Amino acid sequence: MRRVSPERIPAWERRFRAPTVSLPTWSRAAPDRLVYATNEGGVWQVHAWDLASGARWRVTDDPIGVPDGAPTADGRGVVWFHDETGDEFGRHLVAPFEGGRGVTLFPGVPEGWPSGLALGRSVSAVGLGLEDGSFAVWLVPPDGPPRELVRHHELLEVGGAWRGGSALGGLSADERLLCVAHAEHGDSLHPALRVYDVASGEAVGELWDGPGLGLSAWAWSPVPGDARLAVVHEREDLERPAIWDLSTGERVDLALDLSGPVDRVLDWWPDGSALLLCHSHEGRDRLFRFEIASGRLAAVDHPEGTVTDARVRPDGEVWFRMSSGRSAPRVGSSRGRDVLAPEGERAPDGRPYRPWAFAGPGGRVHGFVVTPEGPGPFPTVLEIHGGPHWHWADAFSPLVQAWVDHGFAVALVNYRGSTGYGRAWRDAIVGNPGLTELDDLMAGVDDLVARGVADPERLVCSGESWGGYLTLLALSLHPERWACGVAGVPVGDYVAAYEDEAPALQAMDRGLFGGGPEEVPDAYRERSPITYVDRVKAPVLVLAGENDSRCPIRQIDRYVEALRARDGEVEVYRYTTGHSSFLVDERVRQMRARLDFVLRHVPGVGRTT
Repeated sequence: MRRVSPERIPAWERRFRAPTVSLPTWSRAAPDRLVYATNEGGVWQVHAWDLASGARWRVTDDPIGVPDGAPTADGRGVVWFHDETGDEFGRHLVAPFEGGRGVTLFPGVPEGWPSGLALGRSVSAVGLGLEDGSFAVWLVPPDGPPRELVRHHELLEVGGAWRGGSALGGLSADERLLCVAHAEHGDSLHPALRVYDVASGEAVGELWDGPGLGLSAWAWSPVPGDARLAVVHEREDLERPAIWDLSTGERVDLALDLSGPVDRVLDWWPDGSALLLCHSHEGRDRLFRFEIASGRLAAVDHPEGTVTDARVRPDGEVWFRMSSGRSAPRVGSSRGRDVLAPEGERAPDGRPYRPWAFAGPGGRVHGFVVTPEGPGPFPTVLEIHGGPHWHWADAFSPLVQAWVDHGFAVALVNYRGSTGYGRAWRDAIVGNPGLTELDDLMAGVDDLVARGVADPERLVCSGESWGGYLTLLALSLHPERWACGVAGVPVGDYVAAYEDEAPALQAMDRGLFGGGPEEVPDAYRERSPITYVDRVKAPVLVLAGENDSRCPIRQIDRYVEALRARDGEVEVYRYTTGHSSFLVDERVRQMRARLDFVLRHVPGVGRTT
């Protein structure tokens, strides 16, 4: 097959195809045996890196891809979660660090949806969501049968601050204590924390701040015998860190003079004297070293943008992965060097993200706008983020830049329900999901039209996951505004979605809606796009994964059938895996489908190649 020279591949496609790597992770016992994931071969796979020799090699060879992994506690193995179809239902596998066939890591533990993992030398802990809708946590010694520690019909998660791989907030350094986040009080959006004695299985600590206030466990002190656990709380509107000492039961909330939330405690310094904190303010991050004894806060040197993850090396150097809206991710260090660069052409730079704020019905709304060169008004894509508890940040997105390359402005609105702006903003949608966000999104569109940025006759509504759900709602409830819409892996029929989705998603929905569909049927009906399908006027492209356990295919099919029965113009792009694809070619095909569809329905923009 004839190869296409890189200069003939459009910039938008080169951004999708450009190799990138995750932040390498390591165990404290073997810090020079690192594990990371990369798309260098065209499919996301887990790789190993021997820091002493500099050698790197691929460990996994999964046809649907593997987005993250972790080393075993002794550094001799590599662990990852495997599922057959992309539905995220499966089991953990382990292979030798040097490479080889993966085998089941926890024989005797059933398959399920992952809900936290903590890898130790004397014991490991694994949490799963199960087919019956319950959650369970097992303790597994290296050479013995698993022991079920706890099971409940509400959310359980090992560690409670999921970052992929092995949770730093799971097992204490001496492996005598295990922290589990739980929603036994009935609200998975605001979990509590419980610490168990590993030997006895008895609970030895409980932390709950009351209704509507969540807690997350981030990292135990790395010093063996030190029972301090760094957590994040919501007692104030802005998230803040605290240190919970399980040896005394004392909790100390850290006083920080910072304007935005500090919602991540990414690591400790190796001697237990300081914490690595991530401060987020209006879509941009800053890393800080917080000295516990003095309370001194010192900025870590890094570029402007968004921090995906960061860790502290044994010598105190901070490694981080970060990007900006303009520039692709890089793995760098606090000493100003590149730690790990992927092999191949770096993604072309894009247009910068410009901060943007406007008045919404619930207060000031913040976000970003990205525009092509030249004056407006531009055809404009309202690109809606998923989650809903997530936010648009000054972070690299090939999807956003692809729209801009084709002449579109892109509006990125952090509607009520978004993280990054405090608890009250995030929880403003609880009890009224869907409609609240839509009010803010439409106010943002109106603001850009008034500013002369957006052409009101050439508006596109687009989003994925929760953003796809909001796209379908927007097309129904504001039908005259749109030239077309693109809904990626959306919720179209909320009742059917609830019936088929994974247990963690059901728990989230109960928290957002105030119960399941049988308990609050009117809430689901009033916020389900299929209820308003007869109002849709704009053409719609729906992208759907056949094995998606978050936004399942049956409810998408029901929505599409209902729209077609009313002579709605809808096209469907189906792919064979789950909620996300880890295949570079598939991501390119999906973006090309988006572009081809939109360019057919929006006048005055260029064709893609």
